[in-house]
Amino acid sequence: MEPVGDEIRDELRRLGAESGAGTDTTEGWLAAVGPDIARNAWPARLQADGTLVVHVRDAIWGFELSQQATEISARLPGSPRLKFVPGPLPDEAPADVPAPPLEATPEQALEADEMTAEIMDPELRESVSKAIKAALARASDDRSF
Repeated sequence: MEPVGDEIRDELRRLGAESGAGTDTTEGWLAAVGPDIARNAWPARLQADGTLVVHVRDAIWGFELSQQATEISARLPGSPRLKFVPGPLPDEAPADVPAPPLEATPEQALEADEMTAEIMDPELRESVSKAIKAALARASDDRSF
């Protein structure tokens, strides 16, 4: 009798059962769906045909997310076809998605450039201008609430 472990592993790899979802996909998943969905759905593996199999908490989550599959796929690297199936989820809930950095408006950028115009060192001027732009963008975002 000969061990069949290598043959079974090769066959599982061919069928996609052991292929894994890939680091790019799992890292991009949280940003693509947000923390609420990520706590209830997580990429499990990439099939040989390129379909990303996503484990969901239950069939209801699977149904709901299948209705949003096109939008979710567009936000993932490679825009894979998605298949949602009930299955095990990570033990720990993923951390919240970091907020994207705020962009200064053209007016704020001009104001920052005017404030730093007299700084002679170009690298220092650029650094200070960048900090002022970020502060102005953050301040206007805080006032919007």
